[in-house]
Amino acid sequence: MLKFGLIPEFVGRLPVAATLDELDEAALIQILVEPKNALIKQYQKMFRMETVELEIREPALRAIARKALARKTGARGLRSILEQVLLDIMYDLPSLSNLSRVVVDESTIANDGKPLLMFADPPKMAAAHS
Repeated sequence: MLKFGLIPEFVGRLPVAATLDELDEAALIQILVEPKNALIKQYQKMFRMETVELEIREPALRAIARKALARKTGARGLRSILEQVLLDIMYDLPSLSNLSRVVVDESTIANDGKPLLMFADPPKMAAAHS
């Protein structure tokens, strides 16, 4: 830049207009899973801190991306969609003994439902005495 006579302080002050293409479903899924600090990785790490595995299935990823596109929130809306589904279970994690896995599938996202909880040892039922 100095070679052409523009000093760096001046360059940052020039107004620049750029048009951006809207992200598609594949790009939103890529944002969810690929970066080093991807949202899915962040949530999985939080769950691992409570010794629980978080599984978000491929159809659920597509449903999250479709929901973000429908809301026209793009990549910024991905976190709020995930948070809406996982916030309650994250709050309850410390008090749920022997929970081993939380599974988010397409119906969880599409129907604003609760994730599937899988426990390591099913709770034992008291045997009826006769």
